[in-house]
Amino acid sequence: MLSKKTKYGIKALIYLAKQESRTPVAIAVISMSENISLKFLESILLTLRKNGFLGSKKGKGGGYYLMQDPKEIKMTSIMRVLEGPISMVPCVSLNFYEKCDDCPDENTCGVHRLMEEVRDNTLAIFKNRRLSDLCNS
Repeated sequence: MLSKKTKYGIKALIYLAKQESRTPVAIAVISMSENISLKFLESILLTLRKNGFLGSKKGKGGGYYLMQDPKEIKMTSIMRVLEGPISMVPCVSLNFYEKCDDCPDENTCGVHRLMEEVRDNTLAIFKNRRLSDLCNS
């Protein structure tokens, strides 16, 4: 299940991507426009800034803005920063692999094979989507 943090982070990024001027947008404006708690949004935007998706400007006319063109921002990158591993179980994760304690052999594990397929299909969707794709709907 998608966490609220990730859902709200994507909504905020879409909002910023739709701004034609690319000038900083006050966090309160994003919060009100997207119906996201200001305090929660502050935490999410800080995470996105620390990971290079957003820049920020303090003071009058300040706020957050995208650091890259929305056409360059892959959904896989956003998901990994906000949600963590894309795979549903750690034994099939490409970036956060951990062996399952209860599984004697991954090669014969039906759950492992199923989750690899789920991961691969999920990754195919995320790899082929950019932030700009979400702005066109």
